[in-house]
Amino acid sequence: MDWSHFIYFALPSVICWTIGAAMAYRTNKPGQVIGWTVAGLAIFMAFIVGMWMSLERPPLRTMGETRLWYSFFLPVAGIITYIRWRYKWILSFSTVLSFVFICINLFKPEIHNKTLMPALQSPWFAPHVIVYMFAYAMLGAAAIVAVYLLIRSWKRPIDRKVMSLCDNLVYVGTAFLTIGMLFGALWAKEAWGHYWSWDPKETWAAATWLGNLLYIHFRLHRYKLYKVALGLLVFAFVLLQVCWFGVNYLPSAQENSVHVYNME
Repeated sequence: MDWSHFIYFALPSVICWTIGAAMAYRTNKPGQVIGWTVAGLAIFMAFIVGMWMSLERPPLRTMGETRLWYSFFLPVAGIITYIRWRYKWILSFSTVLSFVFICINLFKPEIHNKTLMPALQSPWFAPHVIVYMFAYAMLGAAAIVAVYLLIRSWKRPIDRKVMSLCDNLVYVGTAFLTIGMLFGALWAKEAWGHYWSWDPKETWAAATWLGNLLYIHFRLHRYKLYKVALGLLVFAFVLLQVCWFGVNYLPSAQENSVHVYNME
């Protein structure tokens, strides 16, 4: 299995997710919606597993490989939201976003080799990144809802029920973000001898975590100020983007960070 096979898995997956998203609007049978979405996830996961076996390591080293996981977890976040709260449109949004990341990987393929630097040969490496990608997907879905509500608020009042969706997505995303940070601390202790060193990547990870905690705190104490809360959520998502890939382009990270390996 190599990158040239990706389109043969990605295309059927997107088709299944699209059918599932369309059926959410056209049928009252959630089982069919879930079935199509899960089928797409199974096909996509088959490629991830194949890459894992081919590379003889978790496909988590490069930005392209992390985008692979993000493309997978976006529909996961969408179907979880649909099952729990029956929001139909979230499946369409998650499918479109996943398709965007898939296209980026198709049009900008990266070299995937079996080389894995010693720091990444830790049992904490895979769970740390996988949990983080799921957290990013949940927080990304929350940010999408936030932007949608802000745009819609120009013409009509903000829907309280949809605001509660933002809250729930952020709760889940922040919980997994916290777990991912703990896994990362354990990984850092094993790889570099210390749990936390305020490396540029770690600093922005802390800023992302605090940004989402700020949203949660604001919603608990100023729950009627919807637009301000949504603005904070979008700001937290911007911090997340800097933490994920933007920090790699900062001079401080290129000179001092131990996390620049994903640029190689």
